[in-house]
Amino acid sequence: MINKDFNSIIELLQAFPYEQTCIDHLEQLRWNGHVVSPFDPNSKVYNCQGNKYKCKNTGKYFNVRTATLFDNTKVKLQKWFLAIWLVTSHKKGISSLQLAKDINVTQKTAWFMLQRIRNCFGVENNNELGNEVEVDETFIGGKNKNRHNSKKVKNSQGRSVKDKTPVVGMVERSGKLVAIQTEDTNLETLTYEVAKRVKVNASVFTDEWVGYNNLSKIYDHFVIKHKAGEYVRGMIHTNTIEGFWSLLKRGIVGIYHFTSKKHLQKYLDEFAFRYNTRNIEENARFNIMLSNTENRLTYKELIND
Repeated sequence: MINKDFNSIIELLQAFPYEQTCIDHLEQLRWNGHVVSPFDPNSKVYNCQGNKYKCKNTGKYFNVRTATLFDNTKVKLQKWFLAIWLVTSHKKGISSLQLAKDINVTQKTAWFMLQRIRNCFGVENNNELGNEVEVDETFIGGKNKNRHNSKKVKNSQGRSVKDKTPVVGMVERSGKLVAIQTEDTNLETLTYEVAKRVKVNASVFTDEWVGYNNLSKIYDHFVIKHKAGEYVRGMIHTNTIEGFWSLLKRGIVGIYHFTSKKHLQKYLDEFAFRYNTRNIEENARFNIMLSNTENRLTYKELIND
């Protein structure tokens, strides 16, 4: 089943027409014929009836959903598979309202499903970058001038974080990308974030923001001067990462309309996942996601301040 091609919704539903076909596929991806207890990986496992297993050492029962994003939900795996397919294949994502209509669940359930799925996207937003790396920062949040007078925030222009959340992005040209939510964009923060994810032998390209001044002590650092109206000077530019910012913001404004600071990193993980898997087949991207679902998020954790 893993090698079966399904590059459209119709083909996906044909590949997984029943709940059992979904279970079989998930078991193959997760265990590859050797069932491992989520409670004790070293324990012997007994095969019980009804797709259930028993961990000998703990005496606990489990199935392929246990300790994954599918755990403790009544939603059928076929609907989960379809939701994962839709959220990974749509270039700008899908809203909970639209997903609710597409798979016939409530909007509340669809939102919870999407947040659980996003909680697993981080697997593709923790890459080590090398060669030629562009670094840039942006701010997520509505513009003060577009707000009603009663909702305007004083002294929030420019790089103020009173009503906006800073995000740092790094992308290896013709390679992968990392997008991280930060508290600010000062010298210490940006130096730390870049040094943590970019190899020391890389060439780094940024704009002239003072927060990048220390990078020249670590890397071959090239600067494009945007304030002087300069956007490309030979190989020196930040157009790749700025293109990602454009895609991210269009997705947030056009699909999600609003993202809170609390959940913003999950949305960054989602867009980074799609960007970093852009050159692979739809079914391969789907299986990558299914293979990294052991990161369960409870509803209480999701709504807790």
